[in-house]
Amino acid sequence: MKGSTYRRCSCRDPKSGKELGTSCPKRNSRNHCTYSVRQELSPREDGSRRSFARGGYGSLKAAQADLDHVRALLGLAESDDPEGTELIAEMLAEVSHERSPLPEVEETRRRLNAGQDLIGSLTVAEWLDRWLAGKRIRKSGLNRYETDIRIHLKPHIGGRRLDRLRVSHLSEMFTDIRDANAQILEDNTQRRAAIDELANVPWKGAENRARRKAMKAAIDEMPPYRRITGPATRQHVKATLRAALNDAIGQQIITFNPAAHVEIDPVRKPKALVWTDERVAKWEQTGEKPSPVMVWTPQQTGAFLDFVAKDRLYAMWHLIAFRGLRRGEACGQPWSETNLATHSLTVSAQLVQDGWDVETSEPKTDSGFRVVALDNDTVEVLEHHRAQQNADRAEWAAAWVDTGLVFTQADGSWLHPGKVTDLFERLVAASGLPPIRLHDLRHGAATLMLAAGIDVKIVSDTLGHSDTRITRDIYQSVLPHVGKSAAEATAKLVPLQRRTEAEQAARKAAKAAKKAKTKEKAQAMSKRKGKAKRPKK
Repeated sequence: MKGSTYRRCSCRDPKSGKELGTSCPKRNSRNHCTYSVRQELSPREDGSRRSFARGGYGSLKAAQADLDHVRALLGLAESDDPEGTELIAEMLAEVSHERSPLPEVEETRRRLNAGQDLIGSLTVAEWLDRWLAGKRIRKSGLNRYETDIRIHLKPHIGGRRLDRLRVSHLSEMFTDIRDANAQILEDNTQRRAAIDELANVPWKGAENRARRKAMKAAIDEMPPYRRITGPATRQHVKATLRAALNDAIGQQIITFNPAAHVEIDPVRKPKALVWTDERVAKWEQTGEKPSPVMVWTPQQTGAFLDFVAKDRLYAMWHLIAFRGLRRGEACGQPWSETNLATHSLTVSAQLVQDGWDVETSEPKTDSGFRVVALDNDTVEVLEHHRAQQNADRAEWAAAWVDTGLVFTQADGSWLHPGKVTDLFERLVAASGLPPIRLHDLRHGAATLMLAAGIDVKIVSDTLGHSDTRITRDIYQSVLPHVGKSAAEATAKLVPLQRRTEAEQAARKAAKAAKKAKTKEKAQAMSKRKGKAKRPKK
């Protein structure tokens, strides 16, 4: 295709307004005219011509350099690649029309080979929208990604070019989030103080009423209570961005993932603590839990199960307490996957919340699909529960909702996981036991299995963990008597001299005491014999 450079004079006839061109008297003057380039491009689909044209070059050398650049771009497409030829021609025509800089040859080659747009600068926000639209995961996961993108990522870095996103930009974003947290805490404190002050102002009296009115108006002007973005949320925001950028690397849009290198505050997950007598006593005095994650002792678990023995969902509390099912797994467990004859059930479904709506879903991970063994007592409990459910079905007759689930509402319909949690909390409060969450029953089941000496791999498989490290890190809350036994067994392994001397002294003392007791016993026996031989008067 033809291409050329040429000189051009832009002077116009003052009367006609037409360009003078070669008739300009100043045409031969140095630096009067500029240079232009024109390169023919492949015709459009309708056969019309198109070209790349640009002027204003101060020298022939500069004009020729751009013409060579255009020809290098045209040479990226093979002769037998009409699609590539069309894409490059379309790109050059748009660049000419918009008067934008010529794209780099190597970058254009990379985009062409990767099947990406040849022009335009993709922003972080545009990529996040495209990435989220292509995700094929369950709705709750999508909602979590969407929240991270909408609330945090787009407002802070959405306008930046994706290929120019740097670690420093992300560090700045998380610094801004921490600063916003400080402001939120200050605003919340001021609002709480104002509300407390308002509560102390009497209602009676015109002066007090006027003061209360002014204080209410001031409170209305304050920012509302807001939640801070905690460490766990910040980690999730980072994970969302990292996943999105990894996919961008996979599609050859970028070559570096800054989210993999930004450092933020680590999340310290609370360890499960057991409700010992000392902790219960302190809780009764202060009302404060030692940890967000608390576990009952075996005695406390037994007391709770005895307390709720007549509850319609007793079998669910029993199953979670002994076998460690998650709330959604228990609510979604079907009878078709519950084989009481073989003392086992297969976890293959769960009920999850989307807001307040409930939907059925598969387990989140492959390890969530698992077979859970059942003990004789649990089987007996489930058999009794099934008999009661059959009685309910007969009572409801045609109104019975046949969901096929083990645990349902009275009419057979789904249990709402949120309402199950509320019911459990009310039962715990009524029992008088120290508070735990429903999920803490699962912690307790893991702790009991580990305390019983069950291999950690079996415990991990029962709970549906992908790695035994998760079981050890989160659920291994050692019960007091187990810890005492382990401490004694450990101490006996070290032969200390003072311990040996003490043991020897104890043995000598025991031997002397035994000897003295034997002597005392012999004397008493001899005395009795002497009395027996004394002649009668």
